[in-house]
Amino acid sequence: MQVILFLAAGVAVGCLVRSKSAALTAVGSAAMWSLYLLIFLLGISVGANDAAIRGLGHLGWQAFVLCTGGIVGSILVSCVVSRMFFGSTESFHRGVRRDRRVSH
Repeated sequence: MQVILFLAAGVAVGCLVRSKSAALTAVGSAAMWSLYLLIFLLGISVGANDAAIRGLGHLGWQAFVLCTGGIVGSILVSCVVSRMFFGSTESFHRGVRRDRRVSH
């Protein structure tokens, strides 16, 4: 329930500041640094866990395969969705939606 409340609060704040590009830039930067901190803390907890360190050789390959599959799958799905909604991945990455109207 807490996650949903925080998400709803974030959406509300986002609606209030969506026209302020400086605020959005600061939020994006804060989000990235928060992710870096979370990954660092996860590394500390894994490093402190003896069972995780002992099984790292076996679990490492499984984790690598799962992560690689997740990344490749995400890229493929995002390309498909981009083509469906924006016409091409190139126009999506430029942030420009192609005009599909036929001119006479």
